[in-house]
Amino acid sequence: MSGPPFVSAMLRLAWQRARKRVENAIHAEGFVDLQDSHFAVLSYPPPDGVRLSELAREKRMSRQAANYIVGQLEELGYLERRATGRSERRLVHLTERGRKVVRTVHDSMRDLQAQWAQQVGRQRFETFMDVLRQLHPDEGQAPAGPVQGAATKAAASRRAPAAS
Repeated sequence: MSGPPFVSAMLRLAWQRARKRVENAIHAEGFVDLQDSHFAVLSYPPPDGVRLSELAREKRMSRQAANYIVGQLEELGYLERRATGRSERRLVHLTERGRKVVRTVHDSMRDLQAQWAQQVGRQRFETFMDVLRQLHPDEGQAPAGPVQGAATKAAASRRAPAAS
């Protein structure tokens, strides 16, 4: 094995490049009110039909920090807390504005993946993605995203063992 930079540094550098791509895309779509701290809550899987305590645990932050950021995102119109069904418990849900941000993020990541696949070759990129899936603690099965699968899939994926 070679020396530095090690895998963690290389993954961080790739993540920083992806993050910059996302920032540029959401700003280009007019979402200029989002701050870095908001991305911690809006990151995959985005909150849609989740209890605040579950969201805090999933995002590895204190409940107080999650409450503060969710409150900011509510004021900005990206999230809302509401009771669903017969329960009086309020869950965190994406608003339509929040769904638009998530779609923008997903579109920018599809574009970046296509660019990287072209840059290194489709087969090499698919192998890279397969390796990342294999290294995922849940045997390569990433949880279904709430935007695609609604709140029930989000809740089911959150009941799985911690993935971080």
